[in-house]
Amino acid sequence: MEIKKVWAVFFSPTGGTEKVATTVAQVAAKALCAAYDTYDFTLPQGRENEVVFGEGDLVVLGTPVIAGRVPNLLLPYLKEKIKGTGAIGVPVVSFGNRDYDDALMELRNIMEDRGFQTVAGGAFVSEHSFSRKLGAGRPDEKDHALLTEFGEKIGEKIKQGWVYSQPAYVKGEEPIRPYFTPRDRHEGAIDIRKVKPVTGESCCNCGICAEVCPMGAISRDDYSLIPGICMKCCACVKKCPTGAKYFDDGGFIYHKEELEELYERRAEPEFFV
Repeated sequence: MEIKKVWAVFFSPTGGTEKVATTVAQVAAKALCAAYDTYDFTLPQGRENEVVFGEGDLVVLGTPVIAGRVPNLLLPYLKEKIKGTGAIGVPVVSFGNRDYDDALMELRNIMEDRGFQTVAGGAFVSEHSFSRKLGAGRPDEKDHALLTEFGEKIGEKIKQGWVYSQPAYVKGEEPIRPYFTPRDRHEGAIDIRKVKPVTGESCCNCGICAEVCPMGAISRDDYSLIPGICMKCCACVKKCPTGAKYFDDGGFIYHKEELEELYERRAEPEFFV
């Protein structure tokens, strides 16, 4: 099977998933002597139109992990507007040092349902959206070596005459488990679904927060207002030049601190070829 173009296709509010998907795709493209291109659907305008791939395409599709799953706000786009039509697919997910649970399997299943023939899959660590401690600086040099190895193995598998027979094996459970639920020390559920960041006095009205919000949720007329849905990706928080955006909700802060206490260790990537 001749691969003419390798695509890195990704949703990456704070850049970690982009690094994962592009590194794997670039390495695979080099191994296969194929062209390389990207499609970024992070911002709302990137999800307006249908994107169709086909035979001769190898698509490395990346999303972050939220609550152990593919972000639910992305499901309509992934299930309705991306088509494989015989393209080879590689699902990749990036997680914030806790676990990726069933996200990789869920993304693989979505790709299969959309007409991709999956050949491999991988889960890699990026800095956690809530935290600057969990997965700080990742993917790092060690991760990059594994991403390179993964891309090379994908290329080698295809060059050796791989023929699709069944979905690529990846770790996870079927049926896909429910979203991970944050809990307090008394095992009570913490609901942060409607929590939104607030804006401090240091706001300089630069508008960067509204520009980088993947949900288009922040008002362009008053950047302190968030009338839309917030997915807690923290793009507005981490990209604010003055540190004006932050979360002050007690449940959110508790969950963040619990994650940092329980998972401040080096989680390792896993890939399957």
